[in-house]
Amino acid sequence: MLIRVHRRVNRIHPEIKDEDAIAALENSIRSAPREGTGFPPEWIGIGIDMNGRLLQYVAVNLNDDEWLIFHAMSATRKVLNELGVGR
Repeated sequence: MLIRVHRRVNRIHPEIKDEDAIAALENSIRSAPREGTGFPPEWIGIGIDMNGRLLQYVAVNLNDDEWLIFHAMSATRKVLNELGVGR
């Protein structure tokens, strides 16, 4: 599986390296497609990065074996609730 990270992730969140975002997707705890996002559908998820941080990400599946992460940051309560892991 090829996972790419859009350069805007590092511009907006310089503390998140490409390797961290990739690790979060590879180590997903929970993910789900987002409703009404068009084509290709967006997937939102949470996972553990290389430093043990819980990150949220939004990615699209470009084809059978390629993903593009275009958003990654520390997991927020809103995303945890959206994925059903909040309180």
